[in-house]
Amino acid sequence: MNLQNRKALAWGLVGLVPVVCTTAYAQGAVTPEYRWLTFTVFAAIIALTMYVTYVASKRVKSASDFYTAGGGVTGLQNGWAIAGDYLSAASFLGIAGLISQYGYDGFMYSVGWLVAYITVLLVIAEPCRNIGRYTLSDILAYRNNPRAMRIVGALSVITVSTFYLTAQMVGGGVLVKTLIGIDYEVSVIAVGVLMLAYVLFGGMVATTWVQIIKAILLVIASLVLVVLVWLPYGFSLPGFLQDVVADPKVQAKVATLIGDPARTMTAAELGQRFLEPGLYFKAPIDQISLGMALVFGTAGLPHILMRFFTVPTAQQARKSVVWAMAIIGGFYILTLFLGFGAAKFVGPAAIASVDAGGNMAAPLLAQYLGGGANSFLGNFMLAFVSAVAFATIVAVVAGLVLAAASAIAHDLYVGVYHGGDTVPPQQQVRAARIATVIVGAMAITIGIAAKGQNVAHLVALAFAVAASANFPCVLLTLYWKRCSTGGIVAGMIIGTVVAVGLTLVSPNVTYPKAVRAASQKVFDGEAAKRSAIEQALLSTDAEAVSQAKINLTALDKAVAKARDDVAKVAGKERSFLGLEEPLFTLKNPGIISIPLGFLAVLLGSLLFRDRRSEELWPEVYARQNTGILASKASAH
Repeated sequence: MNLQNRKALAWGLVGLVPVVCTTAYAQGAVTPEYRWLTFTVFAAIIALTMYVTYVASKRVKSASDFYTAGGGVTGLQNGWAIAGDYLSAASFLGIAGLISQYGYDGFMYSVGWLVAYITVLLVIAEPCRNIGRYTLSDILAYRNNPRAMRIVGALSVITVSTFYLTAQMVGGGVLVKTLIGIDYEVSVIAVGVLMLAYVLFGGMVATTWVQIIKAILLVIASLVLVVLVWLPYGFSLPGFLQDVVADPKVQAKVATLIGDPARTMTAAELGQRFLEPGLYFKAPIDQISLGMALVFGTAGLPHILMRFFTVPTAQQARKSVVWAMAIIGGFYILTLFLGFGAAKFVGPAAIASVDAGGNMAAPLLAQYLGGGANSFLGNFMLAFVSAVAFATIVAVVAGLVLAAASAIAHDLYVGVYHGGDTVPPQQQVRAARIATVIVGAMAITIGIAAKGQNVAHLVALAFAVAASANFPCVLLTLYWKRCSTGGIVAGMIIGTVVAVGLTLVSPNVTYPKAVRAASQKVFDGEAAKRSAIEQALLSTDAEAVSQAKINLTALDKAVAKARDDVAKVAGKERSFLGLEEPLFTLKNPGIISIPLGFLAVLLGSLLFRDRRSEELWPEVYARQNTGILASKASAH
């Protein structure tokens, strides 16, 4: 495709989202009179990223350019890009929402994801950059059987990317529909088309700069909101937290969460409970299992591992991780105040009335701080936060698609089909772009087909497989002399099968009886709650009446959801695997699947010795520590 056609396509895509948003507009969070403002902000951010893609497309001339931006990304740039790749909509919207609904427990997700990068920095970043070239399979194939490693490595990358990609596409469709009122199908298609444009024409160069732009916008938006949240308190943290726990809206939410024990607690005790663990994570072992999956899974995510191949030296790889840790850590601290600020100013009930999962906490906080739903500034801030959330989804999806396409084109097509023989650079890039289209089309199709489905377990699956299969194999092939091809194959297969199997029999899956029981609790408590709300509506206190209206909206939404849930499981008694209740009680299988993944690699390597693996160990050891001739790693 010539540059003129690329330019026409890029600027044509700039107008895609505003046009489809207008034609498919439903009832979103933005009032109709400010709808034009939302589309203007969206168009501006999309235009910026598409211009970057157009410029980047002129730099993609080889497979190295497409996969790793030619290794020309600096440590600082790569740090911002890693942050952009890692800080998904779940980080920006989900964690802030969890904190606004559950307080302390919501912040534990932030801690898990941040601690993960210490693991990446200490044991993964530099050795991976020195051993590999483009993909996860390059690392594994260096000292083990190349054909076997490329097959199992590519399958693992495709598996993890598909799970994570599907969750992102479905989550993106739901969130953007909630944020600005776009129909779900149109939202998924818009995310898919923009993502394809970034990867297809700009490769890793465009993806890197889109992720940098998105990360900067995300940090700016969060900083502005936090400053406005703290401003009334003179930037006093104790004063802010005291005001949060003393807020009646927060205390009412805690009372709802803990149930009967709240009757004997004072208002101050209820508020203090918001800053203590146990409102969301009921079983400590479940939190430990989740933490293990987050910490080790991050080091095994294929789209994160690819980022270490984009820097020219091992020093820059270390530098990029340090910058990423600083940016990600700083951002996650900001989410604490975004969540608490939303709980204080907007209220947990008001947030839940718009989205039951709390994902609208940050956008609603932005609207409130800007002056409310009827103000220009409030709607501008809501539009900006919405556009940043949209860019966040697209940037993360682009990184995942690039990882999956690289596995198909570089590992399977070049490494397996052509046996690693020299393939002309233009043919490699063409294969990569064809694979990108295939993966992108699959992502859009699955995203639309999964409408209305609970895909939360797919995120758990992605991290569980990455932690149980990818991480043990990468770690041991880098640091254990006896690690062999047999151990890697065993670890990949057993780690993946156990992680997937335990997730499919865990509470993540829908169990009809449990759904009906939960819905019945909502129906049983409806009358009493509605009666209390009706009494509050008769009050002469304007604030009490306003809160009662919010509670009424939330109650109506909860009842409607309960009815929908019952309708979905009508005539069903078992899960799709034929179970009436979970066989495995933890939501994340990491505490079981990760040790089994390591054990499989250990036993497989001891039982199936590999002469090549042992002979190349001295070279692997030298290269991972020195980086000597790292650019020629693919020669093996």
